[in-house]
Amino acid sequence: MCDLCVMNAVKNRMLSRRSFFKTGAAIGTAAAVGSTMTGTAALAAGHGKVEDMTHTLSPDFPTYFGEPQFSMEQVFNFAEHSFNLFQYTVNEHTGTHIDAPLHFSADGTSVDEIEVSNLIAPLCVIDIAARAEGDADAQVTPDDIRAWIAKNGDIPAHACVAMHSGWAGKVASDEYRNFDGKAQHYPGFHVEAATLLMEETAAASLAVDTLSLDHGMSADFATHYAWLPSGRFGIENLANLDKVPSAGATLVIGAPKHKGGTGGPARIFAMV
Repeated sequence: MCDLCVMNAVKNRMLSRRSFFKTGAAIGTAAAVGSTMTGTAALAAGHGKVEDMTHTLSPDFPTYFGEPQFSMEQVFNFAEHSFNLFQYTVNEHTGTHIDAPLHFSADGTSVDEIEVSNLIAPLCVIDIAARAEGDADAQVTPDDIRAWIAKNGDIPAHACVAMHSGWAGKVASDEYRNFDGKAQHYPGFHVEAATLLMEETAAASLAVDTLSLDHGMSADFATHYAWLPSGRFGIENLANLDKVPSAGATLVIGAPKHKGGTGGPARIFAMV
């Protein structure tokens, strides 16, 4: 179809939609008021608010490799074409994103194959922020996991176990990647902590507020190679873990669904 045909079709559809929205405005307003009064079914089931756990993606977002891995080009603009459209290019593992099992295995589950039941997850937050403030190479250890369980009870099935290191607050600075010329320095999960979770719980995902599930100076990606090939997945660059409780929130993981993908940027939020 030619570009002119596309633009005319869009214009006609816009006019049709305007008429529809004007006719349905009163109904929509009433529905919105009703929704405000009663809350969504999920919130009514015990959650009172929603926290955005996703960083805004831009060409300036820090990356593991230190180079921009996201770009946008405007292909159509409203002034000329009566609609806006961008084409973007992105490395799958950029911004707040998913690591599918396939990322670190020869034939693991791709991102489109992750079980939907694992994308609605009880959120368990392991707080090592105080330790990480004095040690950029701090890691979540088995002792941290056991301490969380002693305080909060067993880790639920399908849970996402997240490391809160306080690193999200550094995202706009060079401290986030924290590269010293030889290695990066930021917290992550020790492989022994990942192994404990694999052997003693039914957790489905690990999450971090840093660039990698492994701590920054890792040279062998031991946690990636232990966790992902087991069929579980990871989340990196999570935001706002300081705004959710250590237990009780529900994480909603808007994983991408491109066939055969090893991961991809995700919109993630927590119902608290």
